[in-house]
Amino acid sequence: MTAAAPLRAQPFAGGLASVLPDAVGGGGTSIFWLGQAGFVVVAAGRVVLIDPYLSDSLARKYRGATYPHERMMPAPIQPEELPRLDAVLLTHRHSDHMDPGTLPALAQCFPQARFVFPEAERAEAAKRSELAPDDPRLTGTDAGARLTLAPGVDVTAFAAAHETPETDDRGRHRFLGYGLALGGLRLWHSGDCVPFPGLAETVGAFAPDVALLPVNGRDPVLRAAGVPGNFTLDEAACIAAEVGARQMLAHHYGMFAFNTCDPAVIDAFAKTRTGLIIERARTNFVYTSDEVI
Repeated sequence: MTAAAPLRAQPFAGGLASVLPDAVGGGGTSIFWLGQAGFVVVAAGRVVLIDPYLSDSLARKYRGATYPHERMMPAPIQPEELPRLDAVLLTHRHSDHMDPGTLPALAQCFPQARFVFPEAERAEAAKRSELAPDDPRLTGTDAGARLTLAPGVDVTAFAAAHETPETDDRGRHRFLGYGLALGGLRLWHSGDCVPFPGLAETVGAFAPDVALLPVNGRDPVLRAAGVPGNFTLDEAACIAAEVGARQMLAHHYGMFAFNTCDPAVIDAFAKTRTGLIIERARTNFVYTSDEVI
């Protein structure tokens, strides 16, 4: 398999809603950051969202708490502004990934869109999206499964460990990452994750060109308060290299002040690495590939 060329980062003027229609009509692959772990992936004229958090549901839920979840950045788009939607990939049940303030609007605006999630969390996915548990739009999956979202858009599910691996009583994983095969380009979104045995080998067999990885790290005080962590910057860069990726997009920062990573630290760290292109995910930027599906 020939590796795809690295994604090109290009700024754009105006809002995300103004540029998405052109991306959908183009021939390559375009990736846009929604903040936190959220992305829009446009490929073959299809639109796939990953972990979209486009509401203020957590600010309302935790108002007055020790760790208020006030946004540090506005949502770059609202559900009704999307030009189309084919699928939503949800990595786990935490509300900044499976957002009850975003999913119902997506389900209502795009009645043909599929919602892909860990089968172990079917009841929660149905509740958060306000769909019946047996609604055909709900597609539960587990580590190792493969599915086709559209011609030229294939997905492989991988186990993830949000500090620790977790399964339900039937052995199904509660935390997942997703590999997207988009013609000549292969992306790996790890979901919220830390290093764990077998991760590099399993994802390495998928051979991703680009790794979309969280870099907010881990904090024992937050963990004791029930806030699990993710890769550190160095861990993310190491795992990206181990799975054979040529490029890493760092995310899961800049949303909540109590659990973030300084953008200047990410930029400085990127300059120290050789053999791996590290980009910091940024809003009002598009990450593009010339690979045509």
